[in-house]
Amino acid sequence: MRIVVALGGNALLRRGETLNIDSQHKNIKRAAKALTPIALKHSLVITHGNGPQVGLLALQGEAYKPGSAFPLDVLDAETEGMIGYQIEQALTNILSSERSVATLLTQVEVDRDDPAFRHPSKPIGPVYMREEAERLAHERGWSVQPDGKHFRRVVPSPLPKRILEIGVIRLLVDQGVTVICAGGGGIPVVRRMDGSLLGVEAVIDKDYASALLASELEADALLMLTDVDAVYTKWNALGAKAIRRATPDALSRFEFAAGSMGPKVDSGCTFVTQTGGISGIGLLEDAEAILNGEAGTMITRDTDGIAYWD
Repeated sequence: MRIVVALGGNALLRRGETLNIDSQHKNIKRAAKALTPIALKHSLVITHGNGPQVGLLALQGEAYKPGSAFPLDVLDAETEGMIGYQIEQALTNILSSERSVATLLTQVEVDRDDPAFRHPSKPIGPVYMREEAERLAHERGWSVQPDGKHFRRVVPSPLPKRILEIGVIRLLVDQGVTVICAGGGGIPVVRRMDGSLLGVEAVIDKDYASALLASELEADALLMLTDVDAVYTKWNALGAKAIRRATPDALSRFEFAAGSMGPKVDSGCTFVTQTGGISGIGLLEDAEAILNGEAGTMITRDTDGIAYWD
């Protein structure tokens, strides 16, 4: 099988952990261990989130010289290389010579008129208490939104239209290489009137980019791995139920949180509808079990409405 796995930002940095190189190395090793059984049995392509990391780099830039921080497309490229390198090394250390692993910086074209540029919604960086978030928003011109009990900076998150390096990715996959690409949703670019490319200030949602990647690669499965064990109805409320299997039509009757589970469900449903493949959502540690339908939530055409976990 050809499988695209999207590692959520919360799978690489657990909630409450300090974002530093040690915690990132530890969590990436954990991710590599969970993905190794899939890499040994299947053709694997890996994407990953970058929200905490790109936000931290932006803060570091502002601290160095306010107003001179690198733009988000450059920070997207930096985090794609940094996290990709760590995943590549961790997997290579486990797989040894059994599989080749490569990281590819990936440009993703977006629409310059996407309404997301007028309505920032993608959380990046650390969490803040309300007072500090409002102060930073005033001082730095940020947009901020609630994230649970805290607040985070939010930036534009346009929809991905085209993965520009898809031909190279396909070539590597066809040669048996485990590819790490489209990290953080890829590097957002727009096309000028003359056909040239220009990076833009945005962070693409990695789940939407992963669904596009999986569709263009004609993958058999798309797995979105995070720190939640399944998709729930009425999440964090009385009567919440974990969904075991569901069709895209059945899931369309529910609303899921924007910026967290919502994009995962939307991306999974889009991939299944377009390709007839399967999509799974759940814990990083359960990656292989999710693929086998033994954990998490499976989105598929081959089921009857919705089945719930006991």
